[in-house]
Amino acid sequence: MMNFIRPEIRGWLWRWRETLVGALLVLFGSSEVFGGTGLMVYVGGAVLVMGIALVFLGLQRGRFRGAGDGPGSVDVDEGQIIYFGPMTGGSMALRDIVEIALLRTGVTAHWKLRSAQDELFIPVNADGADALFDAFTALPDLKVERMLATLRNPQPHDTVIWTRGPTRPAHQTLH
Repeated sequence: MMNFIRPEIRGWLWRWRETLVGALLVLFGSSEVFGGTGLMVYVGGAVLVMGIALVFLGLQRGRFRGAGDGPGSVDVDEGQIIYFGPMTGGSMALRDIVEIALLRTGVTAHWKLRSAQDELFIPVNADGADALFDAFTALPDLKVERMLATLRNPQPHDTVIWTRGPTRPAHQTLH
């Protein structure tokens, strides 16, 4: 089979796939809203709203995604984050994570997932690491824009992205 698209372009298209599909939906929805008649105006409006939402989500995911050419592989399955690395690996349940940090002290940036008992280090450019976006956004009170800005910031320092809040209300005492 012959590929007529250069690998760099194909990688770029794949990275921004949701954004591109959303833009196409926005174009179709806009054409129906402003040029359609009858029921198609309402269908076009719904498609337009879905397209705008998909563009917004796609921009966030595209900013999170790396090249996927780093060491190891990540799998997220039913709330369990699993990293298969060439030298290390491990798994951690999403509900057990108490802190997420971005470590930039080495050659490759790493996510550091910490639970009460263990730590798991995952290269940001590991194969399948883009699945961490959905896992991370499921955590309560995670600031997505802050996470994306920190990920794209080339400063060589470690940054805590998220910590789990207290499990009991602040006004409740132990005794």
